[in-house]
Amino acid sequence: MKNLLALVASASTALAHGGVLTYNIGGEIYKGFVPYNTPTGQNTIQREWDSYNPIQDPTSSGMTCNLNGAVANEIATVAAGSKVISYWTNPWPHTIGPMVTWMANCNGDCANFKGTGNVWFKIDQAGLISGTLATGLWGSGEMVNNNSTWTSTIPANLKAGNYLLRTETMAIHTSNAPQWYPECATLTVTGSGTGVPGSSYLAAIPGVYSMSDPEVDIDIYSNANADVTTYTIPGPPVYTG
Repeated sequence: MKNLLALVASASTALAHGGVLTYNIGGEIYKGFVPYNTPTGQNTIQREWDSYNPIQDPTSSGMTCNLNGAVANEIATVAAGSKVISYWTNPWPHTIGPMVTWMANCNGDCANFKGTGNVWFKIDQAGLISGTLATGLWGSGEMVNNNSTWTSTIPANLKAGNYLLRTETMAIHTSNAPQWYPECATLTVTGSGTGVPGSSYLAAIPGVYSMSDPEVDIDIYSNANADVTTYTIPGPPVYTG
């Protein structure tokens, strides 16, 4: 069974990958960046990403907002407490691995914001929802079940300002070879909230993931993991405001 599952997973890596192509933010549709195309003439809230391929080195600068991560030329305004729907490549091919949504306060103009250091906080996450590591329902599987969309809520008490919203899935269907798919959108959050995440909620990207972490360097098909029904998503707890 282990060999069969690993063979299926290996075949899936040959499928097209992708990322977040469109957003519904507060009920308004925003286009994402179109990879494999020149950025000239692209008006988007999303930072540039150049291919559908995953990031496979957790220390890569592309972990922040993908490669090459050049700044967006538009910004979406959203009220704190509103929903953001991210539309992934449909159908998304990878159903094993967690979904995580991060935000970072640009502390001014996001065009000048590099996203380095302990500035990122989670606003939602979903790991292994039910079943075992190899055959259970994961956050990414739930995203696929929802027509390859993921819905996040901006914390209702989040302080107004300019933020990056970073949507991410980490695919772990290939043994000991995780794949990250991150994209960043630029938001202006409005409202009267005063919430600011404390240091215990903050992480650096790159930095939060390491190949020395057993939840990252993982073989879900190993005999040792055959009956495992729990998974701890790396990083700080979710900030709810």
